[in-house]
Amino acid sequence: MDEQQQFDKVLPVCLENEMQSAYIDYAMSVIITRALPDVRDGLKPVHRRILYAMHEAGMTPNKPYKKSARIVGEVLGKYHPHGDSSVYDATVRLAQDFSTRYMLVDGHGNFGSVDGDSAAAMRYTEVRMAKITGEMLEDIDKETVDFMPNYDGSLQEPTVLPSKIPNLLVNGSAGIAVGMATNIPPHNLGEVIDGLVLMIDDPDVTLEQVMTKIKGPDFPTGAKILGREGILRAYSTGRGSIKMRACAEIEPMSKGKNRIIVTEIPYQVNKARVIEAIADLSRNKTVDGITALRDESDRKGMRIVIELRADVNPDIVLNKLYKHTQLQETFGVIMLALVDGHPRVLTLREVLAHYLAHQKEVITRRCRFELDKALARAHILEGLLIALDHIDEVIRTIRESQTDEIAKTALMSRFGLSERQAVAILDMRLRRLTGLEREKIEEEYRELQERIAYLRAVLADERMVMDIVRGELLEAKKRFGDERRTKLEADSSEFAIEDMIADERMVLTLTRRGYIKRINANVYHTQNKGGRGIKGMGTKDEDAVNHLLFTSSLNTVLFFTNFGRVYRLKAYEIPEASSRNSKGVAAINLLPLSGGEKVNALIDLDQADLSMNLFMATERGLVKKTELGEFKNVRRNGLIAISLVEGDHLAKVRLTAGDQNIILATKLGMAICFKESDVRPMGRNTRGVRGIALAEGDIVIGADVLEPGCQVLTVSEEGFGKRNNIDAYKVQLRGGKGVKNFKITPKTGDIVGVEVVHDDQELMLITSNGIVIRTDIESIGVKKGRNTSGVKIQKLEENDKVAALDTITVEGETDEDEEE
Repeated sequence: MDEQQQFDKVLPVCLENEMQSAYIDYAMSVIITRALPDVRDGLKPVHRRILYAMHEAGMTPNKPYKKSARIVGEVLGKYHPHGDSSVYDATVRLAQDFSTRYMLVDGHGNFGSVDGDSAAAMRYTEVRMAKITGEMLEDIDKETVDFMPNYDGSLQEPTVLPSKIPNLLVNGSAGIAVGMATNIPPHNLGEVIDGLVLMIDDPDVTLEQVMTKIKGPDFPTGAKILGREGILRAYSTGRGSIKMRACAEIEPMSKGKNRIIVTEIPYQVNKARVIEAIADLSRNKTVDGITALRDESDRKGMRIVIELRADVNPDIVLNKLYKHTQLQETFGVIMLALVDGHPRVLTLREVLAHYLAHQKEVITRRCRFELDKALARAHILEGLLIALDHIDEVIRTIRESQTDEIAKTALMSRFGLSERQAVAILDMRLRRLTGLEREKIEEEYRELQERIAYLRAVLADERMVMDIVRGELLEAKKRFGDERRTKLEADSSEFAIEDMIADERMVLTLTRRGYIKRINANVYHTQNKGGRGIKGMGTKDEDAVNHLLFTSSLNTVLFFTNFGRVYRLKAYEIPEASSRNSKGVAAINLLPLSGGEKVNALIDLDQADLSMNLFMATERGLVKKTELGEFKNVRRNGLIAISLVEGDHLAKVRLTAGDQNIILATKLGMAICFKESDVRPMGRNTRGVRGIALAEGDIVIGADVLEPGCQVLTVSEEGFGKRNNIDAYKVQLRGGKGVKNFKITPKTGDIVGVEVVHDDQELMLITSNGIVIRTDIESIGVKKGRNTSGVKIQKLEENDKVAALDTITVEGETDEDEEE
């Protein structure tokens, strides 16, 4: 070939057009023949070829398993000329109970695990068709579907399977094509069939009515679906986002500890990676409180154990795990499938309608095939009956013929038979001449006539066709239907944690050693004064409860420390005590306290307006007030509430309105009353001004707001108490020594608390030994003089003393309610 001839074979093309054409061809090939399922049978070509090759190879459920390599070779050699790994991986997925809702391949051997372990090599594993796969291929030999040439034209393969089960919805599908992707979740077979039956009975049924049957996806790994909104959007538009959440339970352990048990995880989530992620969160302190993490899963089921410290709220830990790990995951639904060879995003009703149209065609073609077969057989039987009616003449005709062809022609001309009838008579055995055989032929002919009439009626009536579809679907449901695995729940993640916690009245108690607990306020029943009380908290030797706060479980509590810092927690974040006698947990496990730092004041941030003031008093008699709003955004590591001189500590913190009178009371029975306006507002990081001049050895133990109609309650260590009207305390300038407030004797002991109280309140006292008494304020007498000792409020055991007190406002509560 000379140079000119070679040049003549070079065709000039536009590179842009050529690239465009080539890429479009490639894209369409991927879309149609690789990545997307057909809406009718829900299978991609590789899956369809695997199942058909098994059918052709006789690898049925009642036959022994055969090596996976064998079926992979069959598929590669006959139908799917691609990599063997693509065929084997597809086969493996069809055999994994955690990947496929209704497995289409029955596997024997190692087919991987939910931990991400890969399957064994194809030379080790064995496969055969699953029982339900027979429903996918049944009647394929009755011309129910079209066939096309394989890749080299040597064989025929089906373009779609008859699929007597709605596989697209039942097992779902996932695939990435060029410029598009599909992600259809699996569903429960029984629910989908019920939805199809509903559409057969009423073709105009609404989506809402269909969803009364098909409630949502049903994943092979179970778990939960949160909320209905994502399901509704996916079913109505073909696209949506469905929240999946693991099934987890909180189990109590000894010593007040809890553990979280995870028994089911979301679909397509790797269990080993989830456990690794939880371990990382624990190491990084993103999720605090995890003490042990184990995978106790076995052949009986999944079990991930997460043990927690006693001082953490297990519900909060679990919610953090949902937030930061794949224990809660999202399934993005894209209901994209091939419809007549074209990719379309479909709604739920459209998917069901296309499947029913496919089944209608399959049943129609099957009936037509069976009708043709019945007519052909009836034609033969008619010829046999004619021959039996004239058997002597038929035999004579055959004997007089020199060849088969002559005999055939003679029979056709003499008796008016077709060629097929004549051949059948020539092939007839002599035993057919018996009377019994004649009766069998006549019976078969009658049955065929009935069958032909029925099939013609079906082909003439669409309703009868759909009744057959309906009956076969219900039979499939009866044989293969099972219970739903995935639970459907309300989407609690749309709510804040507070929305999932009961709003209950709580009592927070804090000991001198820093143990804090939360317990329902109704545990402490109202008693008369002088009672012994009930056991309220178990404490260590030499420990004492010295702080009480009556609050709500949803309120924000500010914790002021002796170092002048303030921290914040929600009340529910403090672990609720399992019993009244529990000593609680160390506050240092809840708050970032430094060495020697102790909480000595608790304020309920939600019980006051942010425009109010926090009035603080130190043990050395200094006072300051700061607007409450400056504490609304307290950081996790706290803020400075008051600047203290060396050796001084913050003693009391009270809410004030700005124009009230303040009373300060000391341990040795002194008190001073002055106007709040005498103390100018200050910032957080300030020291304050002198509130009371203290005697040597005395410290401030009480600070409160004087309000009209109230009384000043004073309680001593030995359980003595009294009330004084506020007019007993003359208002004077701040910074003085004050007046005598309580007559201290060895019998009364020093003062432990001074509170401003109302008649409709209750008093709660707690002793060093943890004994609690709750009594009406009005049962404590009002004294005219300040310098008195009052009456016995609480009987104390030997070596026991009153440690703390708090007041409670009763709202519509009765004694009977308390006793219950």
